[in-house]
Amino acid sequence: MPPSGKNVEERERAMWMAGDFGRVAQYGARAAEELVATLPIPPAARVLDIACGTGNLSIPAARRGAVVTGIDIAPNLLEQARNRARIEGLDISFEESNAEALPYADGKFDVIMGLFGAMFAPNAERVAAEMTRVCRPGGTVLMANWTSRGFFGRVFDLGGRYMPSKAGAVSPVLWGEEDTVRQRLGNRTTSLRMQLRNFPLEFPFGPVQVVDLFRRYFGPTIAIFSRLDANSQDAYRRGLEALWESHNEAGNDRTLVQAEYLEVVAIRGN
Repeated sequence: MPPSGKNVEERERAMWMAGDFGRVAQYGARAAEELVATLPIPPAARVLDIACGTGNLSIPAARRGAVVTGIDIAPNLLEQARNRARIEGLDISFEESNAEALPYADGKFDVIMGLFGAMFAPNAERVAAEMTRVCRPGGTVLMANWTSRGFFGRVFDLGGRYMPSKAGAVSPVLWGEEDTVRQRLGNRTTSLRMQLRNFPLEFPFGPVQVVDLFRRYFGPTIAIFSRLDANSQDAYRRGLEALWESHNEAGNDRTLVQAEYLEVVAIRGN
C-alpha cells in the first residue's frame, strides 16, 4: 500500500518548503511558458494547476485568458506565486491544498494540469481519481511526468542510493511509464494520448554551480544532504555534478540539459 495520512502530508510539506524553490524555478520559467503554449487550453477555460509551485505554469495559462486556480501544499511557494501574479495584474486563485483530496466539486474544471508536480504526490491512485473527479465530462487532464530513463530518473536513482524510499513508497517516475498511466487513467477517460518529449533545463552557469543551486534551494536535494555525514555528502555532490556534466550540451560556463518527460493528454469520460 502507498503511504498515506497526516504524517506523510506534513513530511511532504516540510520537504517542499525547505530552501527556496523559487530560486530554482526562475530558470525554468521561459521553458514552462513555451510548454503551456503547446497545450490544448481554450480561452476562458477553467483550469486547475496541481502542485503549481511558484506559478511557472499558472501564470502563462492565465495570460492566455484561462481562469486559473493553482494549488500546492507549500504555503511559501504559493506566496511567491501570488506575488508574481500580482505584479502582472493577473487574477489567479492560489490555494493551499493536497492533490490527494481536492476541495472542489465534481466536474468543476475544464482542464486539469499536473505538470512535473502531481507525479510526486505519494498516493498515485488517489491523485488519478481526484484529477478526473474534478474535471468535467469531456474535459482534459494534462500531465507531464519525468521518466525513469531520462535525466531526472537518473537523478532520483542517485538520491535513492543515499536516502532509500520508505517501505511501501511508490516511485514518482512510474507516472512516466505509458503502461502505468493507462492503468491509472485508462478506465476514467475516453481518450488517452501519450508522447515522449524533452524539457530544456538551462542555466547561465556551469554544472558545478547548478548542483550548488539545488543543494541550497531545492527541498528534496536539501533533505538528502541533511541526512548524510560529511563523506557521504561529498560523494553525493560529486555524483550529482557528474550527472549534470555528462548531460550538459553547453560549455563549462553554461548548462543545458534535455530532460525527458512523458506528455499525457487524457479526455475524461462521462
